[in-house]
Amino acid sequence: MKIIDLRSDTVTHPTDAMRKAMFEAEVGDDVFRDDPTVNRLEAMAAERMGKEAALFTASGTMSNLIAVLTHTQPGNEILLGSEAHIFWYEVGGAAAIGGVVMRTVPNDGNGQLAFADIEKAIRDKTNIHFPETTLLCLENTHNRCGGAVLTPEYTGRVTRLAHYHGLKVHLDGARIFNASVALGVPVIDLVKDVDSVGFCLSKGLSAPIGSLLCGNREFIERARKRRKMLGGGMRQAGVIAAAGIVALETMIDRLAEDHANARALADGLVRIPGISLAQAKVPTNIVMFDLSADFSAELFLTKLTAAGVKVSSRGNNSFRAVTNRMVDTADIEDALTRIELVCRELK
Repeated sequence: MKIIDLRSDTVTHPTDAMRKAMFEAEVGDDVFRDDPTVNRLEAMAAERMGKEAALFTASGTMSNLIAVLTHTQPGNEILLGSEAHIFWYEVGGAAAIGGVVMRTVPNDGNGQLAFADIEKAIRDKTNIHFPETTLLCLENTHNRCGGAVLTPEYTGRVTRLAHYHGLKVHLDGARIFNASVALGVPVIDLVKDVDSVGFCLSKGLSAPIGSLLCGNREFIERARKRRKMLGGGMRQAGVIAAAGIVALETMIDRLAEDHANARALADGLVRIPGISLAQAKVPTNIVMFDLSADFSAELFLTKLTAAGVKVSSRGNNSFRAVTNRMVDTADIEDALTRIELVCRELK
């Protein structure tokens, strides 16, 4: 029985072309900046994002933390969505390591923050009692909002608002290429207004490890020192950067397949008694669904795992499934059959 793993797009394995590139990678010492493969990857990333420079990091979490450390000082306050990945899933690093206050603004179902809410949350810097608000963090696509996509128009408007009030803007673009494919918009248009952006190679792009943080040259120079402080100064990192180059060259367009499979999964789930969607639409590769309160979530997950389908629990009776390169259209149909059988057993 094939295991159909829908827990995350991070479960993707490197392609044969990536493995070959890793085996043959020309390497050097990246801390000394003489790893040619890392240098090439960083140059490619900066060009794709329309930024002056880029920095190779171990993960999206590291990229986000480095961005916060570089844009702020201890005692500052950052604004971010109430459902933001930085707030929920990055172990409070911005506060614990960066010494900044994280103040949340409500996300709507589309992953957006209301302009009025942002303005209301920005502190009066002349008031001696308040921390200074210095950074706004956005997320595209938005994980906890079901893979919601921010348009270039929205991102531009909210960035101009932040800049008007003296704030920098960092975009957690872990799945920014999913947003680009979903909207049919060049990725450069989605990030052109923000001060920094990070994106992952290790999700839908299928590389085994790594993310890129992009911004202007001065920002990346300061970010490089923060990366070293966090233990992210890797040596012959060209071995893994080589897979990232292949990912950027060959894996972006195929993300549309994941989106189509996610919609097929969602369409099938709503036809299964006891299951309802937890999102109004499925724009990219994330499907959130709820199990009837009459069913045991723990038993559902146990039985589903035994049936060879893996999904993630979101707490209570809520679950998340993420389509990825390791799961094809036939697997989606098979997964739906297995899920329906499990739900029948729970009655």
